[in-house]
Amino acid sequence: MFLAEVSSIEWEVINMTEQEEDMIYRMHKLVGDRWGLIAGRIPGRKAEEIERFWLMSHSQVFASKRTAQLNKPR
Repeated sequence: MFLAEVSSIEWEVINMTEQEEDMIYRMHKLVGDRWGLIAGRIPGRKAEEIERFWLMSHSQVFASKRTAQLNKPR
């Protein structure tokens, strides 16, 4: 079976509330990359979402794309 590789650039931005972001940052500081443990503290979130959010918020590529999106006129 062949699994198609998905580029991380194709990921959609995961919107987190300010409280969720705060919890992720605090938990990551305490437990590191234990996404399942962190997700267990945030109702309705999966470990994959938490990890993707973390990677996207700490990546230069995503940071520049996010800045560009926020600066677009609406």
